Amino acid sequence: MTDITLPRTAFQLADSDRTCQGPPRMKIIDATEVRSSLSMAECIDAMAVAMQAVSSGLVSMPLRTVMPLVDKSAFLAVMPGSIADPLVYGAKVISLHPANAAAGRPTIQGFVALFDHLTGEPVALVDGAAVTAMRTAAVSGLATRQLARHDATTLGLLGYGVQASSHLEAICAVREIREVRVWGRSIERAREFAERHSEPGSPRIVAVDDPGAAAACDIVCTITASKEPVIHGQWVCPGAHVNLVGAHAPTAREADTELVRRARVYVDSLASGFSEAGDLLLPIDEGAIDRAHVLGELGAVLSGRVTGRTSPQDITVYKSLGIVAQDLVAAHAVYEKCILAASERRERKPFPTR
Repeated sequence: MTDITLPRTAFQLADSDRTCQGPPRMKIIDATEVRSSLSMAECIDAMAVAMQAVSSGLVSMPLRTVMPLVDKSAFLAVMPGSIADPLVYGAKVISLHPANAAAGRPTIQGFVALFDHLTGEPVALVDGAAVTAMRTAAVSGLATRQLARHDATTLGLLGYGVQASSHLEAICAVREIREVRVWGRSIERAREFAERHSEPGSPRIVAVDDPGAAAACDIVCTITASKEPVIHGQWVCPGAHVNLVGAHAPTAREADTELVRRARVYVDSLASGFSEAGDLLLPIDEGAIDRAHVLGELGAVLSGRVTGRTSPQDITVYKSLGIVAQDLVAAHAVYEKCILAASERRERKPFPTR
């Protein structure tokens, strides 16, 4: 990376101030503060910045390290990265406990650590589960805003967990959704999801017991823990946009080969996609597609270097894996909003009187 002018951020102090004030105090930002500080619309816009930074070479980020625990019951994942704009570096450290879902606990827990770019001082620990839930859905919302038909009005959700809730919010932020169809392996839980999210003025939300019914919508999001296809190409209508979100291992996929073969396919990161995305790697291994079938990164679509949808009949697919640039930009946005809010509170605080 050369000839990059690095911007200042909220936690960078002038050298003279740094001498007087000492190191900045590290801030702990919990899940409630994450959700109250950053709206979904704001997060979608922040993800546009992150994705364009990735595709413009303004990010240094190795592939994530995922380590199984000694008894293979769960995993620890570490994702470090550094971004030139916004100027921030750090890492996401999370646990992945699949068995938690059955007990009603989050499957992903952890934090995003942010550091001062100039001094290396840690400045914030931000709740990792909340950031992950919001930024994952926000990037799907961004991909939908960029690739889905403008007249799309129906949404299919395959899955009914945390990501289903955040994806419902994200997709409704970028398209006028009138009907949502929710499918999962438990029709009772799908109905509970529909009831929980049905509000006056919101889209009509219905639980369906056939995944094909959910897949036959204008926009489809797969957000499951399945390692085998839950959506098939024959179910997807011409003109649909599909966000493949749940699978994140070379041997796991949510879409069958036919869907990927029929679609114009985009990814968050080509490096991650060709290393971790079973949705792409398995069709490549079968000889159904080659690497050129993946048209490019979402950030390159945003900048105009890669063409997105070309006709109302195109099927578009965005394969999401999740990259640390998204976590760092989202956590940085939350941090700056918190710092700004704290500053405003101090300014409003009246002077004590006798």
